[in-house]
Amino acid sequence: MKSIKTGGDGNAAGSETSEAAAAAPVIEGAPLISAEKPDFSKVEIEPLFKDYVDFETFSKSDFRAVKVLECEAVPKSKKLLKFVLDDGTDEKRVILSGIHAFYEPEQLIGKTLIAITNLPPRSMMGMESNGMLLSALHKKDGEEVLNLLMVDPHIPAGAKLY
Repeated sequence: MKSIKTGGDGNAAGSETSEAAAAAPVIEGAPLISAEKPDFSKVEIEPLFKDYVDFETFSKSDFRAVKVLECEAVPKSKKLLKFVLDDGTDEKRVILSGIHAFYEPEQLIGKTLIAITNLPPRSMMGMESNGMLLSALHKKDGEEVLNLLMVDPHIPAGAKLY
């Protein structure tokens, strides 16, 4: 994954946003948080769905905060990463995700992500995946960009999203 470089002259006039950005830990290769407003002029997004989903159907999806305990590349796969997650239960949850083109495993250990936990198990590369991690996808300058949804590390594993 290529890191996103941010420019700037450091003239943020001491705002809370700039102080938070300056205090944020930097992870090698990870996108940087910047106090500057991002330039979305070259970003393409998919159109919104026209079909509605009724509330009852939506409410059946179990969205949870999950903490990444382990993350590794799946052998013989160029795309898959294997996540071992704390989902707030006594058992560790394994989810496979085809995001290796966008993230290296070591970037994600310790992060708090969002997962749908009540999808039926799915077999990939001979392993069972138990859920799906949520991400945002768009194109910039014709190239696909993916960002996992990461939330504040103070949110405990297993916290339900509404």
